[in-house]
Amino acid sequence: MHLLWALIIGAVIGAIAGAITNKGKSMGWIANIVAGLVGSAIGESLLGHWGPQLAGMALIPSIIGAIIVVAVVSFFISRSNK
Repeated sequence: MHLLWALIIGAVIGAIAGAITNKGKSMGWIANIVAGLVGSAIGESLLGHWGPQLAGMALIPSIIGAIIVVAVVSFFISRSNK
């Protein structure tokens, strides 16, 4: 049950990051989950485990990490399309 909860929270974190960076419309739900989970790991390793937590993920560092992931991935994808 924890895995399902982590996937749902990861999708929400990825969707928030996509909305903040204006890249949310081009991302699917699998990309939102991946961006949320990877962003959570990066954000918590860089910023720590502070703030409110859901499913073992600190929300504020996770969202900041997901924004970084979405921005970096969208930068490289836009460069490869030119």
